[in-house]
Amino acid sequence: MNEERKIAIEEVEAVEAPPKARVDDAFDAPTEAPAGVRDAYERKRDYLTGFLSQKPEPLSGTEPGGELYEAVIDALKEIYDPEIPVNIYDLGLIYGVDITADGHAAVTMTLTTPHCPVAESMPGEVELRVGSVPGVGTAEVNLVWDPPWDPQKMSDEAKLELGML
Repeated sequence: MNEERKIAIEEVEAVEAPPKARVDDAFDAPTEAPAGVRDAYERKRDYLTGFLSQKPEPLSGTEPGGELYEAVIDALKEIYDPEIPVNIYDLGLIYGVDITADGHAAVTMTLTTPHCPVAESMPGEVELRVGSVPGVGTAEVNLVWDPPWDPQKMSDEAKLELGML
């Protein structure tokens, strides 16, 4: 059974383009359906009006983007690692900054290694600098080792400064 198959090739000048889909054509409600059912299927043209007219809630200052939060971040960016010419924030040593409404700032941070030469002095310096930010009543530093610091935690600016990019 050795049948030979042939593929027929037909050359054409042009192909008619298929009709374009329109949102209005996506779903047709039955014309005999009650008015309430038909209205439910109709696309509302002003569905974004309410969303776009909303104004963002004003920041309290203690969350990211708020004035006090950003002032604390700026203070952290003034503290440099003595062995690496990069600030501790861009170095990725700051894991979190939490500020309460009454001005208590808690900074969660780590060091590059537990045997870092500034292991005893760095948390104290962070506490002093954060505590000196106007609007911060008390500052607390929580030194953690988990997750351990690694170079991937550095910002792109820090990597560029150190020639890692």
